[in-house]
Amino acid sequence: MSAQQPRTSTAWPALRVDDWTETRDTLHMWTQIVGKIRLAHAPLFNHWWQVTLYVSPRGLTTAAIPYQDRNFDIEFDFCDHRLRIRSSDGDTRDFELKPMTVADFHAQIMAALSELGINPQIQARPNEVDPAIPFAEDTQHASYDPDAANLFWRQLIQADRVIGQFRSHFIGKVSPVHFFWGAMDLACTRFSGREAPTHPGGTPNCADWVMEEGYSHELSSCGFWPGGGEEGAFYAYAYPEPDGFADSAVRPDEAFYSTENGQFLLPYEAVRTAADPDQTLLEFLHTTYEAAAANGHWDRTALEVDPRRRARHQQEGSNR
Repeated sequence: MSAQQPRTSTAWPALRVDDWTETRDTLHMWTQIVGKIRLAHAPLFNHWWQVTLYVSPRGLTTAAIPYQDRNFDIEFDFCDHRLRIRSSDGDTRDFELKPMTVADFHAQIMAALSELGINPQIQARPNEVDPAIPFAEDTQHASYDPDAANLFWRQLIQADRVIGQFRSHFIGKVSPVHFFWGAMDLACTRFSGREAPTHPGGTPNCADWVMEEGYSHELSSCGFWPGGGEEGAFYAYAYPEPDGFADSAVRPDEAFYSTENGQFLLPYEAVRTAADPDQTLLEFLHTTYEAAAANGHWDRTALEVDPRRRARHQQEGSNR
């Protein structure tokens, strides 16, 4: 390999957005249905953290959802390409993930849940998209490329892993690394501890009070979504955005502030082809957070922590 050729990590798969847009858009609607099932039964946590999905060793999962005196979970298995439902009473249902309409997916998952004695009542139309076709009427989205779904999940594994490392540097209020089905992005959010001005709302097919709850406190958020670059993009933004944030110097060189999106973006392919993908992404995460915290005058001494403190304490203990 010549010095001019980028190094490509096999752990960070290539997946051009244009090559799987139809599958992505169908999967987006499927995840909205599953997410709304969790939303219907989980008690409200701050900033809607109870509605998200999580990266699992097989795909994306709801984790346990309470239902009456038991619980259940739902998982997209992107290895065997099955939608799996497990109940705490030991019963299970599953069906194949394959090309099918959103209407068919909606009918199948509701029938499977009914067989388990679970009957969720959801708002049966998507949020944060326009137009918002009711799930039972959506025959427009009907694609499923299993290879693309698997590659996307593998992208999420890497993003989840590195963002999790970044999360460990913060001792203040911080969200899990979780998948929001509204915009179809993996996210992690840090909070300064101060309240924020009321969010202006305006998100398509989403009540303003939903956004007000999500953005009730000052934050710095980062994540990954399958858009914004040829192979998707990592993003970082602050709410409210402090003066000087957009003009801050961030790394790596491929990162830039998008005025259209109101956030910093780093193309996924810039990370994938870097000599050290993990370090490249961590540079982006740390420098964009620092831009938010420094310009927003956060109490960084109280909020940040050494993630290596356990090893340090163990070393100090062995020296005594």
